[in-house]
Amino acid sequence: MFGQVSADPYLWPFDVSLRSDNTALLIIDMQADFLSRGGCVDQMGYDLSLTRKAIGPIKALLDVCRQKGFRIIHTREGHRPDLSDLPARKRFRSANSGAEFGSKGPLGRVLIRGEQGWDIIEELQPLPGEAVVDKPGYGAFYATDLELILRTARVQNLILTGITTDVCVHSTMRDAADRGFDCLLLSDCTGATVEANHEAAFSMVKQEGGVFGAVATSADVLAVLQSPQPATEHAAVPTST
Repeated sequence: MFGQVSADPYLWPFDVSLRSDNTALLIIDMQADFLSRGGCVDQMGYDLSLTRKAIGPIKALLDVCRQKGFRIIHTREGHRPDLSDLPARKRFRSANSGAEFGSKGPLGRVLIRGEQGWDIIEELQPLPGEAVVDKPGYGAFYATDLELILRTARVQNLILTGITTDVCVHSTMRDAADRGFDCLLLSDCTGATVEANHEAAFSMVKQEGGVFGAVATSADVLAVLQSPQPATEHAAVPTST
């Protein structure tokens, strides 16, 4: 059992239940299309440094969570090659932003499963045994088996990282809160295409006493995970006379 994380607006998790067997690190959509030159975010004209800044902090936290035996879950947004799961409005919206989903791009067809841009970046590649949830929408619970994976593993606490803070991460966090998970959003392990939206996302989480969960940094989490754990007390064994 670990202690509570110094988070805002409450110590997380609220019920002091932080353990490696009931807590999952969720790494959302750290894909080349959102983080690399030639990907859709780059084609849309956004500053990649705003999304890429989360890579280092996520990697540092991921290394420790793996060492401590936490469940790791990665997500990827993307669509079938025949576009049968790409709604017309979403396709229109992506075209309107300058990178139509399904179109040819420098990293292959934009946000299509199996293409170079759709894959998770090299620095954060999943290890064997780590779940990868492929999703057609923004939230990771929509049209996926994420909730089944979490319930089967008896997970009750979620540490949320990834991109973008205001869209896929926030959509997932809101859905998780509705499902009763205690969520922790890490400010340095997330990023958005617009910095103002990144900051606003944290404000929305913290309102009303933590309506969607709590906010902290990876340093806050690492301080708890790497602190010395109290030794297990054993009953004294009587000596023979």
